[in-house]
Amino acid sequence: MSIRIYGNRELKTLPGMETRPTPARVRQALFNVWQGSISDCRWLDLCSGSGAMGAEALCRDARIVVGIERSNAACSIIEQNWTKVAGESQKFQLLRGDVLQRLADLDGQKFDRIYFDPPYAGELYQSVIEMIDQSELLAPRGELAVEHSPDANISSLPAALPTLELCRYKEYGNTAISFYQLRAIGFS
Repeated sequence: MSIRIYGNRELKTLPGMETRPTPARVRQALFNVWQGSISDCRWLDLCSGSGAMGAEALCRDARIVVGIERSNAACSIIEQNWTKVAGESQKFQLLRGDVLQRLADLDGQKFDRIYFDPPYAGELYQSVIEMIDQSELLAPRGELAVEHSPDANISSLPAALPTLELCRYKEYGNTAISFYQLRAIGFS
């Protein structure tokens, strides 16, 4: 199975819905929201799946793309896809394993854009968002986009986060994206 991304580039995907690639319409909408902020950015792709979001970021001139994916089969596909689209001056790194354990390996790094797309029915939302918040992985003026089902109740999370706040919410059919940014400290 394959999908097409920016520039009509074809990417491989795993058969079936194990990795549930983000629909083309949602990918395009996200990159429209972040238009003008991808070039030269540091991109973190959590629960990378096929790697389509990281590949899109590379195609749009992200400087560095880091991905975390648990599935060995998916990691093989992601490495092929990212190698195919990365330019000479771009870097990418793929970390295999549990997202919570591998996030700890990124301590001290900052990312301009973070995309988090876990299994919708999973229990990762709160713990991963809290870890991003506590580890201060989001750069100043950066944004975290969390893909989820419109029925998921993650909107109550920002109140419990010391440095992140919900800045916008978008729905695209059966997919929703909640965007977070650093909380403006000292302003009310």
